[in-house]
Amino acid sequence: MENSRPNDLAVLVQHKLRLTKSSSTLPELKVLEDLFDCLFYSSMCKEESELIRVTVTFIDPKNPDPAPPRHIVPERWSCVAFDHHVMMTTKSLAKLSKAADPASSSLAVYYDEKGCIYIWGMIDQAMHYQNFLNYESDTGSEQPGLFQVSISDIGTLNVLFDYELLATLKHNVLVKRYLDVLTIGPISKMLRKNADFLKIAVKNYIEQNHPGESYTDWENFLDGLWIQTFSRLLLKIQNYQHGGAILIADDSADLDVKYRIHYERLTLAMVSHARAAIDNFVAESKIEGDLSSGKRSVSKSLYLRETGSFYDKKGTGDEIKGAISFIASQTCVDGVVLFNRSMVSNGFGAVLRAKKMPRKIYVSSTATATPKSLEPHDPRHYGTRHRSMIAYCWNHPSSLGLVISQDGDIRAFSKVEDKLIMWENIKTQQYLTGRSQKQRKA
Repeated sequence: MENSRPNDLAVLVQHKLRLTKSSSTLPELKVLEDLFDCLFYSSMCKEESELIRVTVTFIDPKNPDPAPPRHIVPERWSCVAFDHHVMMTTKSLAKLSKAADPASSSLAVYYDEKGCIYIWGMIDQAMHYQNFLNYESDTGSEQPGLFQVSISDIGTLNVLFDYELLATLKHNVLVKRYLDVLTIGPISKMLRKNADFLKIAVKNYIEQNHPGESYTDWENFLDGLWIQTFSRLLLKIQNYQHGGAILIADDSADLDVKYRIHYERLTLAMVSHARAAIDNFVAESKIEGDLSSGKRSVSKSLYLRETGSFYDKKGTGDEIKGAISFIASQTCVDGVVLFNRSMVSNGFGAVLRAKKMPRKIYVSSTATATPKSLEPHDPRHYGTRHRSMIAYCWNHPSSLGLVISQDGDIRAFSKVEDKLIMWENIKTQQYLTGRSQKQRKA
């Protein structure tokens, strides 16, 4: 939705709040409009020469935790109240944002009987929430308050209800849906096909070391590992805020690679991680089976296998994280990072030499790129980096290109049949829908 304003975001949030059937008193629309106006204009300010990045949680100080879970995990959030309330203005928000890194905390905000918004405290343990969103953790506890709003860039607000991304207001565009191209549609099919190397290696490992295990039971795990690793790479590149590009291609035609390398550690680490995960699962299942059958002890060798595989799983997970950081930093050099189909990095700083451009490209509003979802655009309206990727993917139909802008926007390009398709507003973080959140908590 173009030509949107903070008020449009307020209307959307109020509608969502009414659907939640919360027992809390819901704020009037004017309160939400004032909240988003303040946040939006604060995003254009600077504090100590730095742009403001902060998360606020809309939470009632009189009843901050109305429905705590039966089991409270040690890393769950807590509220730390100020001695006195601070009226929320662009100035006060800018000042407090320096003490509230969104990676570790958020500011608790609410409104008084006159509808004036104030900051009344801080909420800790946000790092676990961020780790879950960024695929750095498999678990995450529920979030406080009615909703959270984060300033991620100039004129950019993200509204979340627990782990569900409701909408993003980016300048004057209201984005209510991000395309999950990494799990469904043509790009997903391409990436899953690229995971064949991982799947073949793990299938052979299961047959040789765990003949009692079915490979098909692990195939979804391997697809998830591959896609999550790719998502984490994109997120890491976004965090540099430098901009960059990734190309997955079969050959080096029409490419001038300035820094050629052969870095396969990311792929090999995924293979090692999958093996360790299988070893650990089998050992844990054996221990649980022995204990449930009446055995009163566990053999030393089985205990050592379970313990060793647990640490191997953790260690290879850290290895993947390190390899992702190594590759992502290469995008800070002008040019393209080049991968083959097995996600082996073959160089960076690459210049795309293909010149022939399609007369039109088609922007897809869905991950599946159905004919009805395609809207024609003139490729000449895009910048140099985008045009060079468009030309390359048009001339090399089996390639997949992704361009990450300095402001974090990601666009993907691939030729589908006789059309060059572009996807934008791509989902990278582990956001959940309302339904999937219920399943996770069940």
